[in-house]
Amino acid sequence: MKFVTYTKQDLWIAIGFLPVYILLMNYLLLGPPYFSGFAIFAKATIILFIVLGLAYQFLHTRIADRFRNRYSNFKQTPRRMLLMIPAHILVNVVIITALFSGYQFLQFPGYTFNVVSYKWALALGASMNIVVTCIHEGVYAFELWQQKLLETEKLRKANLQSQFESLKQQINPHFLFNCLNSLSSLIEEDPEQANRFIEEMSNVYRYLLRSNESELATLESELRFANSYFHLLSTRYGPNLQLEESIDPEYKDYMLPPLTLQLLMENVVKHNVIMPQQPLFIQLKTTPEGKLVVTNNLQKKTVTIPSSRIGLANIASKYSLLGQGEISIEEDQSYFSVKLPLLTTA
Repeated sequence: MKFVTYTKQDLWIAIGFLPVYILLMNYLLLGPPYFSGFAIFAKATIILFIVLGLAYQFLHTRIADRFRNRYSNFKQTPRRMLLMIPAHILVNVVIITALFSGYQFLQFPGYTFNVVSYKWALALGASMNIVVTCIHEGVYAFELWQQKLLETEKLRKANLQSQFESLKQQINPHFLFNCLNSLSSLIEEDPEQANRFIEEMSNVYRYLLRSNESELATLESELRFANSYFHLLSTRYGPNLQLEESIDPEYKDYMLPPLTLQLLMENVVKHNVIMPQQPLFIQLKTTPEGKLVVTNNLQKKTVTIPSSRIGLANIASKYSLLGQGEISIEEDQSYFSVKLPLLTTA
């Protein structure tokens, strides 16, 4: 049996309201006889506790669950409540009517049907439904807010971790040695190209240092950064490393987590052979469905390269925290491909 709950505080809300509601409802059902003897008091209290408990678990919570699934957006809360409260009241009318009819049918000791008491019971039930629904929705909104804060913090940490790993990768001695070695050769052979190299290198570091300012970046800014980063790589590998872009301008303003393209390109270069006899091709393209696809021909290095596992795992974690879809990975003997959702809002 699956138990459905409104919020994590259901038990405490029930403890706060159910005893009072049982006492008042039984008094409306029985009047003064409810307090005339322990036997009547205990029997009526137990009956109502069971009835209301079952109604809460199998009717009211499922009504709330269905409306929340249908109107799950936080902005839909007023609409959800306006539809949910009448449904709760209608169920309560049926339950209260059944209680009055059941007590009369069972000829419960001290019970006499009273129209005025019946109307007051309906009013009490409706009032309790409104109050409890408002409290539940308030608690639910608070829990959503807490969850959003937690996910935002996790995303912030993921962004910082991504930035740190990317920056660490760029400033490690091996990378700096290669960059400085390439720059040294360019200064002598092609001063103009050396200036271009320095400019692109500064673009890379500037973007890395600013990448934690927001949770998302536009595809256009990511492509500019990817081109600067690729320029540093191509200076080292020459025509053995090639980048092809097939980006629909319609998606330039769409969003994705910052440093995504750099992490994917770094992953490609790190794990594949790049030689004149085995050039490496990286393709960036968009699909009509609003996806960004990063593909490379697969030519894995025979020597195992230590991996921090930050790249793909970090990207997947960001998309998961943003709640905006998942990345998909495809691989066969000839190619490796990563497909990413592009987001329409920040």
